[in-house]
Amino acid sequence: MKKILLIAGLLAMAAPALAHHGNASVENKTVVMKGTVTEWLWTNPHTFLKFDVKDESGNVKHWTADWNNPSTLVNFGFTARTFKAGDEVTVTLSGVAKSGAPIGRLKSVLLPDGTLMTEDEAVGK
Repeated sequence: MKKILLIAGLLAMAAPALAHHGNASVENKTVVMKGTVTEWLWTNPHTFLKFDVKDESGNVKHWTADWNNPSTLVNFGFTARTFKAGDEVTVTLSGVAKSGAPIGRLKSVLLPDGTLMTEDEAVGK
């Protein structure tokens, strides 16, 4: 009986973890935009890049994009100081919110010095 309760408890805890990485709310399309970094959150379980993008009319949209956890990104040259507020960057998203909210999944970021930071590796200028 104890084993059944233990297994049921573990399964109950695993369901939210699987749902956390669901794709139901994300449209799988690539979007590239230029913007200004407002914040780089070096946090677990995901890192977040916040940036502002101006449209053709000059209106600013505040974007938030998530990426891998710090322990993964550090292997590809990322640090808590990779992005700084005020940096002009070109951001490539591999998915955006279906709802139209300014939220996406990062694929790569072109830094002001010409360095391309990707989810696979840091590629020099």
